[in-house]
Amino acid sequence: MQQNKQPAMAENKMGVMPVNKLLISMSVPMMISMLVQALYNVVDSIFVAQIGEKALTAVSLAFPVQNLMIALAVGTGVGINALVSRRLGEKNYEAANSTADNGIFLNAMHFLLFLALGLFFIPLYFSFQTKDAEIIAYGIDYLQVISVFSFGIFMQVSMERLLQSTGRTMYTMTTQATGAILNIILDPIFIFGWFGVPAMGTRGAAIATVIGQIAAASLAFFFNVRFNKEITLSFKGFRPDMQTIKKIYSIGGPSILMQAVGSFLNLSLNNILIRFTPTATAVFGVYFKLQSFIFMPVFGLNNGMVPIIAYNYGADQKERIKQTISLSKKYAMAIMFIGAAIFLLIPGTLLQLFNASDEMLEIGIPALRIISLCYVSAGYNIVSGSVFQAFGRGGLSLWVSMIRQVVVLLPAAYLLSLLGDVAFVWWAFPIAEVFALVMSIYFNKKIDREVIANIYPHTIGDAIPEK
Repeated sequence: MQQNKQPAMAENKMGVMPVNKLLISMSVPMMISMLVQALYNVVDSIFVAQIGEKALTAVSLAFPVQNLMIALAVGTGVGINALVSRRLGEKNYEAANSTADNGIFLNAMHFLLFLALGLFFIPLYFSFQTKDAEIIAYGIDYLQVISVFSFGIFMQVSMERLLQSTGRTMYTMTTQATGAILNIILDPIFIFGWFGVPAMGTRGAAIATVIGQIAAASLAFFFNVRFNKEITLSFKGFRPDMQTIKKIYSIGGPSILMQAVGSFLNLSLNNILIRFTPTATAVFGVYFKLQSFIFMPVFGLNNGMVPIIAYNYGADQKERIKQTISLSKKYAMAIMFIGAAIFLLIPGTLLQLFNASDEMLEIGIPALRIISLCYVSAGYNIVSGSVFQAFGRGGLSLWVSMIRQVVVLLPAAYLLSLLGDVAFVWWAFPIAEVFALVMSIYFNKKIDREVIANIYPHTIGDAIPEK
């Protein structure tokens, strides 16, 4: 059995390396790769904006579906990452391998869901949001390709999370950077028809995206097979293990639901904003591209943090866990402070990257400044949510997200829209973040009291059930 074959392996660095050095070594490659990914997101929209503002609006309207796709991929990846790391900390290699196989199986099922969506439901989706035939045509061209070929993003995330779970984040940085750079190179070729390639507009942008995702997935698979010796991928005689699937979803499910709620929120906000003008929807889409430059490094930090916490949770290393959490929060808040300063000082310059019209500048400049007021507290909240998930207490993250987005942000945005000025709608973001901050502080204290304080003297295998 694999469990008997592998335990003589040297101690993983997540259990012995000094915490600050470990967190930096794990997170910085992820932060760099996330920044490259953010660069792709921005460059992609810059190219689409050259087609016209309606094309940019169409891609913005497509974002909730893409976000739902990412929610399933990344949420499942959170469960894979945390559970594999925990099993490795316990030296249970057979269970780690089973988790990896079942996680890949789940994301393959997710692809089939979006394949069906792409083949049958995309025109209906855009018709629900707008009657503008040009926007609908641009949107169908873009989102059908993204959905039908979504196996790339699902397999990419699965393979990258396995690399992260064993601390091999340099390989993940390479795969993500490769995919993003390939996207950036292919975007203008397919969108505008360079080098004899026919100009395909928004469809070309989507083709460039899926080619990059498939390339990154292929490279990440190679790295796992060639270098990730702590995990053995084998689907010979594979049968889904419902207990393992349940544990993956118990950890990653709240993340999936949180991001799925985010997709619903984006869809709802698009419908609120488009009542003022389609330009407001385009501004909202541009904002999401720009804010990824700030948020992506924090997500990279989280991706480095989660396996450290999970591994040391399985190994009963309380002090290493506490150090990791404290440092992660400090780094995240510092990153978000820098981001807030940029958005407050040069919002017009950022918007001009997208060929902004006078109307877009008029709407977008106050939007960026108002939303950025909540960035520092958002950094604390983002790390806190990942801490809860690493301990298998993702329900707490779900509560924070649901209250923030469904109970506070969306109703506040609707009520503020009734004042008749789109500028009031943006204030819903800092209002909601204050509520999230209060809840995150309370739940952090709960985790300290109910989980971290009780790690010794017994050995913990699975998460303590929520009370």
